[in-house]
Amino acid sequence: MSFFRTISALSKLRSRSVQQSSLNSSVRWLQVQSSSNLDLHSELQELIPQEQERLKKLKKEYGQQELGKITADMVLGGMRGMVGLLWETSLLDPEEGIRFRGLSIPECQKVLPGAKSGGEPLPEGLLWLLLTGKVPSKEQVDALSKDLRDRATIPDHVYKTIDALPITAHPMTQFATGVMALQVQSEFQKAYEKGIPKSKFWEPTYEDCLSLIAQVPVLAAYVYRRIYKSGQIIPLDDSLDYGGNFAHMLGFDNPEMLELMRLYVTIHSDHEGGNVSAHTGHLVASALSDPYLSFAAALNGLAGPLHGLANQEVLLWIKTVVDECGENISTEQLKDFVWGTLKNGKVVPGFGHGVLRKTDPRYTCQREFALKHLPNDPLFQLVSKLYEVVPPILLELGKVKNPWPNVDAHSGVLLNHYGLTEARYYTVLFGVSRSIGICSQLIWDRALGLPLERPKSITMNWLEKFCTKAA
Repeated sequence: MSFFRTISALSKLRSRSVQQSSLNSSVRWLQVQSSSNLDLHSELQELIPQEQERLKKLKKEYGQQELGKITADMVLGGMRGMVGLLWETSLLDPEEGIRFRGLSIPECQKVLPGAKSGGEPLPEGLLWLLLTGKVPSKEQVDALSKDLRDRATIPDHVYKTIDALPITAHPMTQFATGVMALQVQSEFQKAYEKGIPKSKFWEPTYEDCLSLIAQVPVLAAYVYRRIYKSGQIIPLDDSLDYGGNFAHMLGFDNPEMLELMRLYVTIHSDHEGGNVSAHTGHLVASALSDPYLSFAAALNGLAGPLHGLANQEVLLWIKTVVDECGENISTEQLKDFVWGTLKNGKVVPGFGHGVLRKTDPRYTCQREFALKHLPNDPLFQLVSKLYEVVPPILLELGKVKNPWPNVDAHSGVLLNHYGLTEARYYTVLFGVSRSIGICSQLIWDRALGLPLERPKSITMNWLEKFCTKAA
């Protein structure tokens, strides 16, 4: 264990050094990447022709350039590591974690405007960054906040559609149903039926995406209040920002909870394009399905236990530890419990990631939030013990490439602390957040004229014959 702690300390020291160097470089770069335009649509109008030319140049000059090799393992293993998708808004590095338009999470926390000085970044600021590649001013973020509030009205038929479902239906089922019901207002569908030229596809897509991003917190809060709070709905507050309003409509007005929701929505918004929900949204949109249809499909992918439902599973597992061993469980008892879980053929939820090979930065920033605001929370202290106990055990087991905690290992404990204890609902929060990333990329899909996605599939018969001949 002392060896593990030494390695961990060295890793943290190196991480801080690299992070600070990178942050200084990024801040210098951002001084060039600024804009005084308060209108996001106008900003995009200026950027899109430049990016269209950039894409044409890439295709002309490098269209035949090989980007790597494809192995049978990749085909049989869920296309892991296979490069095959353009996703502009974020990039996931196995060692560094996610970067939003080149900025790490700590950098975003430093340079994106907050609701207060030194506060967590506002999700609207990240939306501006994802769409433009530029860090917005507080004035730009405030203007975007107002635009989103103005778009947040939900038609009555959407509520009636949700109300037709049993109240026992999973929150994600009710949420996705509501998004589908919103589809009748799609500006893209109306424009397409009228024969809008392809070069203009991005404009009604922009309108749909901004409206969808604005409406999903209202929809999600309705689902929460319908299921857990006897249908007592809390209206939107015109004085609050996107994340703050979401917490308020759910029924939480503790300033710390509003800050947590701003952080939560920001860090869950995008994680490049290969994960199930992002890829599903992109795939469905590539058929020119409108943003509502595309995002509803993404939500259905997010609802799976191997994707967004994992945050629910983590908190339930942690509570199982407490029920069986108590809150004051010792490190040795926790080791025994973890080994027992693994020997029973189960996984320890919240650890490991399909791409990352280090602690998820989204976990780290939530841990920092907890250390600042709730250091004595018993469940947080248990999560901290798990951070020490689980990775060495998984390394000893020798069957995982990444034994480190991911974003899901922490979020449920924070939400539980502030009173949002209904773990079954947690994936809906994830879904609201993910609307920002998926919709931002969808706008650029249309602006760049990206084609219908159609990869080649093969059979085991074909694979056997090909590999035998190549051997």
